[in-house]
Amino acid sequence: MKNYINNYFEAVSKNFIDFKNQSEEIILAVDKIVYSLKSGNKIIFCGNGGSASDAQHLATELIGRYKDDRDPLAAIAITTDTSALTAIGNDYGFDNIFSRQIEGIGKPGDTLVAISTSGNSKNVINAAHSAKKNGINVIGLTGKKESKFSELCDICIHAQNEKTNHIQEMHIAVGQLICEIVEKEIFK
Repeated sequence: MKNYINNYFEAVSKNFIDFKNQSEEIILAVDKIVYSLKSGNKIIFCGNGGSASDAQHLATELIGRYKDDRDPLAAIAITTDTSALTAIGNDYGFDNIFSRQIEGIGKPGDTLVAISTSGNSKNVINAAHSAKKNGINVIGLTGKKESKFSELCDICIHAQNEKTNHIQEMHIAVGQLICEIVEKEIFK
């Protein structure tokens, strides 16, 4: 079992070392988020399953605080309102649970941070379509493979792995890094 644990952490370490190749995309994502917030716009997060949890977590880091006591930043996870999710899912289909909300609350200049480990989540793809149609920037977090989703994104950060658990480990880490840098950039 000890070998299994050691091998696991070696694989995780390699994944994070490989993530350095995404530095330019991370810088662009930070710049886009900072620009949206400084312009009076908001950051909208979405994702499914574990990615929904990441969306909630990251939105909270902005609206609450990351490290420093400071004013809140306009951020919302559209994964949390069970009444909206179930009503929209029932009336318009699960594939539209995020796009419908974006059409209702999104404004030009907002930024959508959409998370899909596979890049194939139809509701996340539809969210990106709605965002683009409404003048909303799209930052994507996904896995190694190119997909319809990654092609829709203005900026796409690819976790350099194909296994869901490793992709999710990297997504929360890069999300935390982005929140930290955003906080530093806005509250210098």
